[in-house]
Amino acid sequence: MAAPDRPRRLIVNADDFGRSSDINAAVLEAHRTGILTSASLMVNEPAAAEAIALARAHPSLGVGLHLVLVAGRAALPPDQIPDLVNARGVFPDDAVRVGFRLFFLRRLRDQLEREIAAQFRAFAATGLALDHVNGHLNLHLHPTVFSRLHAGAPGPEPAPLRWTRDPFWLNARLARGRWGYRVSHAVIFRTLTAWARPRLRRAGARHTERVFGLLQNGQVDEPFLAALIERLPPGDSEVYAHPSLSGFLHEFEALVSPRIRAAVVRHGIRLIRYQDL
Repeated sequence: MAAPDRPRRLIVNADDFGRSSDINAAVLEAHRTGILTSASLMVNEPAAAEAIALARAHPSLGVGLHLVLVAGRAALPPDQIPDLVNARGVFPDDAVRVGFRLFFLRRLRDQLEREIAAQFRAFAATGLALDHVNGHLNLHLHPTVFSRLHAGAPGPEPAPLRWTRDPFWLNARLARGRWGYRVSHAVIFRTLTAWARPRLRRAGARHTERVFGLLQNGQVDEPFLAALIERLPPGDSEVYAHPSLSGFLHEFEALVSPRIRAAVVRHGIRLIRYQDL
């Protein structure tokens, strides 16, 4: 007798929680009235304190650490990590340049390890349970960063981690356009996830089998979500978006869409958090 299909379970995550009040409001509303199950907190951004208060008041929202090493603010003062940030304590915006510097410049590695540990400490100080870890612009899968995540994390057990393998051929059936971006990122992250997977297994870190959102690059809109829900493979998946009441309003509207909520129910998809894996 053939084994029954595994259930389809989906984590719906919002990145950049704490970056602005517009993002915080969108995250909360998408969780309360939509399909959002978790959010990734930028602990050093201007609206982080507000995000933490909202998360404490809504414990059903899984909250993880959105590790920032590019295009954001550091936890440590500039004099402690002078090769990573500018005089204002802000990381460069160019992820490619940051990636090359982290890989080739050995002098950065001690500073990097201290900053990662400081961001984990800042998250621990919130009192929130650590639902997961990922990186801004998915830089957590950079080999130099990835190899220091466990050292920076508190406790003996590694937190669940985003394994950013966005299935290219499935994505190609779900959306059109921007082929240069999608092909290049599919190749880069297929390489990074192949390198990371045996290390995650040895560490005992939980992760989903696939992640959607990388190849959409800010276009996780209602048509994409509707198509994804209809074709979601069996097993555990994550889709991440950047809901906001300003810059990414279309992603917020997709997450609270009655059509999308109905499709989740109709297709028997169970919405979960990373801590439920």
